Amino acid sequence: MTIGIDIGSLITCSDDVRGGRPRIAGTGVTVQRIVGWYKQGLSPEAISTEVPHLSLAQVYAALTYYHANQEQIEAGMAAEEAEAKQLEKQHET
Repeated sequence: MTIGIDIGSLITCSDDVRGGRPRIAGTGVTVQRIVGWYKQGLSPEAISTEVPHLSLAQVYAALTYYHANQEQIEAGMAAEEAEAKQLEKQHET
């Protein structure tokens, strides 16, 4: 019998990569990025097709992490959006 992948190992955080945001292990793709694509209407299957270095299991792991930590991820997404808007205002003037 072979041992499967420990799903807890699919998401990681480290301060030196992507500002410590949760990301798919072995990649620079953040959970926030996956959630953004998902909220735009892409299915998990479409995400793994569009980003071929991600497996379907990795995409689902990111979405699972999001649902288990929704408040934290949503706060991070809101902070990034506010920062982007602030930068836009600075460049308009």
